[in-house]
Amino acid sequence: MRFAFLLALFLAGAIALAASAQGPAPIPADQPMSRTDQNSLTAHAQLLEKARQGGIGVYFEGDSITRRWGATDYPEMLANWKQNFFGWNAADFGWGADTIQNILWRLQNGELDGVNPKVIVLLAGTNNVGMTMPSGGDDAKVADITKGLKAVLDLMQAKAPNATIIVTAIFPRNDNMAVIRTINRINANISKFADSRKIRFLNINDKLADKDGKLFDGMMGDRLHPTVKGYQVWADALKPILTELLGPPAKEDHAPAPTGDPSATR
Repeated sequence: MRFAFLLALFLAGAIALAASAQGPAPIPADQPMSRTDQNSLTAHAQLLEKARQGGIGVYFEGDSITRRWGATDYPEMLANWKQNFFGWNAADFGWGADTIQNILWRLQNGELDGVNPKVIVLLAGTNNVGMTMPSGGDDAKVADITKGLKAVLDLMQAKAPNATIIVTAIFPRNDNMAVIRTINRINANISKFADSRKIRFLNINDKLADKDGKLFDGMMGDRLHPTVKGYQVWADALKPILTELLGPPAKEDHAPAPTGDPSATR
């Protein structure tokens, strides 16, 4: 009897130790979470100021893939951005390494308040795809990311009810080919959010990679972030939609000046 009692205590302790070794449970993707590094907080302050300046017709939101396109510290990408979107008053609110949780936090904390864009372009979720979930496997990850992106859409519609949202499918990535199936499953889920009115779904992955997810030459230099060639594929798909919704680009542009990585200016 005493042996059984001691064995039970031992097993309970072992389970507790294993749980503590795994660290705290991850925050679900539909729950906002602030970044804590000073560079991200400084960038958030800059994006708040950008939002307050107004004049924004097209609001781009996402992580580093979105950010690099319209950022001052990536001049070649920024030149391509201006070439494609000048006259539509487009502003970039992406931030590098953000998860869906981080994007939710930024949106909840002022970055879309009072902006009232006519169009929002969203590309998010690849950083969540790259994270390891402690249990539930791929099914749990797909469900979590799908739920998180739905939360982003709901918040965007609440803060910018007149905007048409273009949800871009998560891009293929070749730093880990095993995630291609996960990405495809998530994209299939979020495509169902489209209603042909206020939410559009845009999938350009067949122009970035083959049917197995292997990237075409020149699309992504580091197997994750687009090159100018990759961004141009995205632009070529966006511009007909923007023309439909906004008309042709004007000869002047009133969007706030682009921002960049605060650490690059120190």
